[in-house]
Amino acid sequence: MSILLRPSSSPSLCSSLKLFRLSSPDSLIDAAVLRNRTKPSQSFRMEVVSSNSTCLSSISVGEDFPAEYEQWLPVPDPESRRRAGVLLHPTSFRGPHGIGDLGEEAFRFIDWLHSTGCSVWQVLPLVPPDEGGSPYAGQDANCGNTLLISLDELVKDGLLIKDELPQPIDADSVNYQTANKLKSPLITKAAKRLIDGNGELKSKLLDFRNDPSISCWLEDAAYFAAIDNTLNAYSWFEWPEPLKNRHLSALEAIYESQKEFIDLFIAKQFLFQRQWQKVREYARRQGVDIMGDMPIYVGYHSADVWANKKHFLLNKKGFPLLVSGVPPDLFSETGQLWGSPLYDWKAMESDQYSWWVNRIRRAQDLYDECRIDHFRGFAGFWAVPSEAKVAMVGRWKVLCLIH
Repeated sequence: MSILLRPSSSPSLCSSLKLFRLSSPDSLIDAAVLRNRTKPSQSFRMEVVSSNSTCLSSISVGEDFPAEYEQWLPVPDPESRRRAGVLLHPTSFRGPHGIGDLGEEAFRFIDWLHSTGCSVWQVLPLVPPDEGGSPYAGQDANCGNTLLISLDELVKDGLLIKDELPQPIDADSVNYQTANKLKSPLITKAAKRLIDGNGELKSKLLDFRNDPSISCWLEDAAYFAAIDNTLNAYSWFEWPEPLKNRHLSALEAIYESQKEFIDLFIAKQFLFQRQWQKVREYARRQGVDIMGDMPIYVGYHSADVWANKKHFLLNKKGFPLLVSGVPPDLFSETGQLWGSPLYDWKAMESDQYSWWVNRIRRAQDLYDECRIDHFRGFAGFWAVPSEAKVAMVGRWKVLCLIH
C-alpha cells in the first residue's frame, strides 16, 4: 500500500511530503492508532522518499521504530472523525397515503438522529423508481420522485385545502399503485394552483426554472416525459424519427401541444425540491449530514440517454452496443445483467465530462455528501453485448479515470 503523509509542522508542503510504502497495513495502525507503542507488532519494510533523500530500512519485531517515524504520522483530520448514522429511504417513513414522504415523519426522524448522537442520514437515490419500485433503475438521473411530496406540506403552502386530502390509510409497506392513485391528482392540482398564482411561491418557481444548473437537465426531462406520455411507446428508440433524434421543429410542436403537461412537470419538480431542501436545512441545523446515493449508470429509456446520445455507446440507430453488468461470482453463476447503456468515455472527455459535472453538481444540490454505487466502474467495467441474455459472455474493459 502507498500512503501520502503530510507533517503538521512543515511550512512547505512541496519540500516536506514523504511517501511511506509499507509491506503491511497493520504497521500503519501500530503507529497511527497506538501512538504509545514503540515497537511494531510484526516485521515490515519501510521506504521513505522525500525531496532530499531516499532511504530503505527494514524493521523487525522487537526493534524500536526509528525516531522520525512518529514525526511523520498522519495528522488527524476533524472531518474524518468517526460518525454514526442510519440508512433509511424516505419511502419507508410511516406515511398516511401509501408511501413515506417529506412531511412530519422526516423531521421527527432527524430529531431522533440528533437525540441519539447520530450525525449521518443515508438515503437511496431520490429519483423516480422503475415499475418495480427500484430507485437504482430510475426513470431519470436528476429528477426527484414526486410521490415523496407531502400533501400536508402543500396545505401549509396554501396550495391544497385540508378538506381535499384523502383519509389516511394504515399500511405496513409501500404501495406505489395506491400512493399514485391517492396523491398524484392532488399534487397535480397543487402544481396547477402554483402556476396560476402570482405570489412569492410563483416567483421562486420561475427562479427554479431559470436556474442554469437546473434547466440543463429539467427541460430535457420535461420534454421526454411529455413525449413519453403522448406516445406510450416501449422506449424512445421506437419514437418517430424527428422526436427520436430531437429535431427542433418536432420539439417545438411538442411544446405547443403539451405546454400544460411540461409546465406541470416542472412545477412538480419545484415542489419536490422545495420540500427536500426544507428537510435538508432542518437536518443541517440539527447537525445531521445527508448522504445521498448515485448509481453509476442510468436507464436507457430516460432523458439522460435520449438527450445525450453522443455520450453513450450506441449504434447509428441509437440502440446500445454494449450494456452494463458484472461477471459470474459466488452470488450468481451467470453474473448480473444490468442492461444499462455504457458511456462513451472518449466522447465525454472531448467536452470535459460536462454530463458528469452537471450530474455531480445536482448531487451537491441535494446532499451533503454522496456515495457513487459501483464506483469501481471508473477504473474498469464489465461490458456485455446488448443482444446477450446473460452477463457471463461479457468482457472487462479497463478505464483510466482513477489514478
